[in-house]
Amino acid sequence: MLSMLKLLATTVLLNSVLLANENVKIEQFLAEKFQENPAIVSLNVKVLDRVKINSVAGWDAVIVTVDAVVEAKPKNQEVHQKMIWFTNGEVITQELTNINTGESLKDSVNPEFKNEYYTKHNLIYGKSTAKYKVAIFSDPLCPFCSTFVPEAIEEMKKYPDKFAVYYYHFPLPRLHPAAVPIAKAAIAAELEGIKNVTLRMYNMKIDPHEKDLRTILEVFNRKMGTDIKEADLSSKEVLQHYQNDLRIAEELMVSGTPTMFFDNKLDRTKRLYQKAP
Repeated sequence: MLSMLKLLATTVLLNSVLLANENVKIEQFLAEKFQENPAIVSLNVKVLDRVKINSVAGWDAVIVTVDAVVEAKPKNQEVHQKMIWFTNGEVITQELTNINTGESLKDSVNPEFKNEYYTKHNLIYGKSTAKYKVAIFSDPLCPFCSTFVPEAIEEMKKYPDKFAVYYYHFPLPRLHPAAVPIAKAAIAAELEGIKNVTLRMYNMKIDPHEKDLRTILEVFNRKMGTDIKEADLSSKEVLQHYQNDLRIAEELMVSGTPTMFFDNKLDRTKRLYQKAP
């Protein structure tokens, strides 16, 4: 019996070593491929996790983080990104699709929403002890979000014992530059005790491509009845909340808006709250 346990321990250890070696091999392979881009100044690739794909024997999903510095003007840009790759130990690919259903197997690999992500700063409606927790990552200037998100929030806020609604700012600066200062201004207003900031933010009428900070704040303050100033957007408290929202989004591999989680699980339909008993 003792010798069997020793053999089992040796096998587990050997498998762990092989897995670690394979992870290093994947990191080296991807780093070499990414560095073929001449704009990359520096690069670090790290395997964070591996998840077995139960529906496809012998294949794992590999969650990889990429930290790079990319040459750009007027100054180089830092890039931090999580990616999903698939491997069977011999082949590595970024897409694996079920030919019977057309479903991308990436859909079955998503980091779980951790309980620590539910903070009092993100709770906008409902009780923290509510039956269901709904997390929303959104950009108020996203065309679809501008109608869907407030409608969903308005519906759930009617039932504070049923839904705890948590909101996370996730502006898309390349598409909607104005969304970044709006998100920071919203946080500043909430810190001042202004109510219903999130919903009112979605009713703002402003060009998503507006870059003039003075113009953006004029529209925001007129809508909210506040006096948020440029300096308020860079306060320690505002930046801490804003950056924490982005950090959580990055850890969850959120890439678009709106993205919703229902009781810690990604809700691709964005409608599970409607079916909750």
